[in-house]
Parts: sequence; C-alpha cells; structure tokens
Amino acid sequence: MLDIKEEIQVLLLRTGLSMRKMIEKMNGVGLTKIQTSSLSRMLKEKTIKFELIQQILDFLGYELIIKKKQ
Repeated sequence: MLDIKEEIQVLLLRTGLSMRKMIEKMNGVGLTKIQTSSLSRMLKEKTIKFELIQQILDFLGYELIIKKKQ
C-alpha cells in the first residue's frame, strides 16, 4: 500500500525543498495556514485530508490520478 508520507518526502527531495520551506511558501501564497509540525503529525498519524494532499501535489507540480486496478 502507498505510504503518503514517504511519497511526499520523495517529491520534496526531487524538488529540492524541505517540508518547512514548502509550508512557508504555501502559506506565503495563501494555499494553507498550517505549520510544519502539524503537517508532520498528520502524515505520521495518517490523518491528512485528501484536499491538503491535492494542494501539496499541485504546489510541487504533480497530480494524483486514480484509476481502476487491472
């Protein structure tokens, strides 16, 4: 099963951003109003909202595609 925390960490590495920098930039452009510790906790506890995942992926230049299994 997909671990969203690991996936976000990989995408952050690819873009050269830390989680703190990403949150600062997202907050700066009005996309979120969260703190790094809150995001880390949500990812660790797997309580992150789907909408926030979409915002993060969009900010990083990615999209989530859902397709039927084969």
